[in-house]
Amino acid sequence: MDRQKDKIGYEVNFTRYFYKYEPPRPLEEIEEDIKKVTSEIQDLLDEDFFNS
Repeated sequence: MDRQKDKIGYEVNFTRYFYKYEPPRPLEEIEEDIKKVTSEIQDLLDEDFFNS
């Protein structure tokens, strides 16, 4: 028996025990969020451009 290969303790796979599947959001909802954020970014860029 080779005692140098022994390991103390163990590993707990938290994903295996605690993961709960959540389905992705609908594509329409994601697309609306992207359009909203893009519009906000464009407004900020336009505001910065005209204030310079």
